[in-house]
Amino acid sequence: MSRRRAAGSFAGGGIARQEGETTGAMMQREQILILTVLGVTLALFLWGRLRHDAVALGALLACVILGLVPGQGAFAGFGHPAVITVAGVLVLSQALQSSGAVDLLARAVLPEKGGRMIGFAVLLGLGAALSGFMNNVGAMALLMPVAVRFAASHDLAPGQVLMPLAFGTILGGMTTLVGTPPNLIVAGFRAEAGLGSFGMFDFTPVGLAVALAGLVFVVTLGWRLVPVRPTTDTEGFETGAYMTEARVPEASRAAGMTLRAVEDVLGADAQVIGLIRNEVRITAPHGARKLKAGDILVLEAEAAKLGKALAELGLELEERGSSSDEAEGPQAAEAGPIALRELVVRSTSVLIGRSASDLRLRTRHGLNLLAVARDGQRTRGRLRSLRLRSGDLLLMQGPEEAIAGFAEEHGCVPLALRELRLPERGKAVRAALVMLAAVAAVAFGLIPAAPAFALGGLAAVALKVLPGREVYGAIDWPVVVLLAALIPVADAMQTTGVAALIAEGLVQGVAQGQAVPALALVLVVTMFLSDVMNNAATAAVMSPIALGIAAALGVSADSFLMAVAIGASCAFLTPIGHQNNTLILGPGGFRFGDYWRLGLVLEVLVVVVSLPLLLIVWPL
Repeated sequence: MSRRRAAGSFAGGGIARQEGETTGAMMQREQILILTVLGVTLALFLWGRLRHDAVALGALLACVILGLVPGQGAFAGFGHPAVITVAGVLVLSQALQSSGAVDLLARAVLPEKGGRMIGFAVLLGLGAALSGFMNNVGAMALLMPVAVRFAASHDLAPGQVLMPLAFGTILGGMTTLVGTPPNLIVAGFRAEAGLGSFGMFDFTPVGLAVALAGLVFVVTLGWRLVPVRPTTDTEGFETGAYMTEARVPEASRAAGMTLRAVEDVLGADAQVIGLIRNEVRITAPHGARKLKAGDILVLEAEAAKLGKALAELGLELEERGSSSDEAEGPQAAEAGPIALRELVVRSTSVLIGRSASDLRLRTRHGLNLLAVARDGQRTRGRLRSLRLRSGDLLLMQGPEEAIAGFAEEHGCVPLALRELRLPERGKAVRAALVMLAAVAAVAFGLIPAAPAFALGGLAAVALKVLPGREVYGAIDWPVVVLLAALIPVADAMQTTGVAALIAEGLVQGVAQGQAVPALALVLVVTMFLSDVMNNAATAAVMSPIALGIAAALGVSADSFLMAVAIGASCAFLTPIGHQNNTLILGPGGFRFGDYWRLGLVLEVLVVVVSLPLLLIVWPL
């Protein structure tokens, strides 16, 4: 009997051992697969040629195909509280902007007179404060024209104000739960770990101290570290700094040709930016319009190439002077005064990847694209075929109202000196009250963040603060897709044991089993990753690793999750780490390597200030 029991036990043990080995082999296979997917995803993020949301979606689908994420739960991330909260905050941010509430605040706070340091402090302080409760990209976009005006009034290069403002708005975002997507993501991972979500102001003790330290440094000393680049004004563009008018004589080759055919002949040597016929100025003539003898073409060309351009078509220089003379005919008068304005392409703009010819600027909008500045360099070649990128600075010509409408419709930030809008005070007050009510509901634990801000967005529409047609346009859909796609991938990292595996390797191999060095390591690694890839993606990747490190050390996970939140929010070394950094690339005339001079010192300061505070506020 005992032999049978022993034999049975032996056999059962063998079966159990075989099952364990099979499970171990399966787990090892899954770990290899998820590590491969993660490695390829990070490589594509760093490469930067593909959209981040497309890369994240590809990673999710790869996990589904490989059996790492259940097919029925593949898109569960779109219902994740962090994703819903991000969307709700963006809608309420748009309500604050469109109602003029932020303009009222800026007009009340920003000093009309005062020294440079006071102005710097107020401008950056306002940007940081706004970023704590609204989309920090929206706060940056609203204050950019103010920053350019401040720079001009204090004899500074635009970049010397724009970079501090961008960094200030990034710092402000880390002070509250809704200030930046990484905070929401970290709070979501804490809740899924069974520890409960972080509250609205749980980020404030450390985040506010870090933000204040960073702002004081930037206002007093840091702005001096910003490289001074030439201003990217109208004269800085090199579509040809020479604008002139050329008449079409009777014997000209151009007579009878369409404007499109004329531009094809001119090639890269010149660009037609207007037509004068019978003293009527047509700012953006249609390409199918045929030229007649006596027409005057408004050309822009480099001085060295102007002669060749005229000779190609037998044109004669008009003696009336350059096209900057405002001798406008009835048509121009009806359209309003013609202006030159600079627009910055935002990261969410529909212009990205499209050219002027794709957009049919003249036909649809009555506008000319005169020039593009990119990465601090002036573009060359045919503008109409140039594919636009995020951060490009566009020089547009046309009626003021047409340019303003184009900027709003296509996701651009105008840099023109503008007066603050005179908002409807009642609408602005309602927008502010809705935002305050949503924040208070979350802060006092009356309702979770996701439904609170979703309800706030609905209230903004119901109270007619935000038109219903603008709700979906206010949401940054690439960020939403990126978050929704990466959350299941991050869950797969945990279920396969990869997060714990990476955590154990970092703890034992680098931190030598010590909690404080491990915490510093998480902070620095997260900060580095955020500099080279999207901050939301960084938070989604590092949160499960942080939880794994805390588990391996047997300490509280809160300090490690907070380190991820801070590190993911502090992207100061490159123009690609944060959308605000990209937004100032063109207007500041910056190059890729210009950010690290101020950014590196600021990141060191963040580590020095935040690390002891993390240990005090969130003890291990």
